[in-house]
Amino acid sequence: MDLNELASTRRSVRHYKNSGLSCDECRTKVEQILDFVRINAPSWKNSQTHRYYVALSAEKLSLVKAALSERNQPKCENAIALIVSAFEKDNAGFSDKDGVKVPDNELGNEWGAYDLGLSDSLLILKARELGLDTLIMGLRDASALRDVLGIPQSQEVGAVISVGIRDGAVAIPGHKELLDIAKFM
Repeated sequence: MDLNELASTRRSVRHYKNSGLSCDECRTKVEQILDFVRINAPSWKNSQTHRYYVALSAEKLSLVKAALSERNQPKCENAIALIVSAFEKDNAGFSDKDGVKVPDNELGNEWGAYDLGLSDSLLILKARELGLDTLIMGLRDASALRDVLGIPQSQEVGAVISVGIRDGAVAIPGHKELLDIAKFM
């Protein structure tokens, strides 16, 4: 699949079918995805601050699902994995000045979130290339996710990304026109 096909067939999937994959097969696919992200995701000064916590077992899937909003919980039924993305705080976009981390510009830790978004976009495209579908969910309880997955306070929790095989067709949403999103000067 080329990039155009990957991007045009990728959708935010809210209904997954039972994949029939074993836990080992699921882990192998998720490892392929995250290894691709590890090698290819750009980041500020190559700081590589993105971190991923992967729920594969029935127990961990249930605990991560419980940390989602009630609205998002049904959207990950039959997902083969729930991946929590995070980034190390006070790293991307910071310099060390006399032993103190100082932001390089006014965005501070927003650079970590920006880099995490770049990583997450590669994750969802690689998943699609492997025949899997995803949904990025932001309505979640970060504190509960920290407890369930052992995410340290030095990391900022980003999103929960469900991974699975879509159940049925997914509608293509409308998009703004080019001149609504870009100004050429």
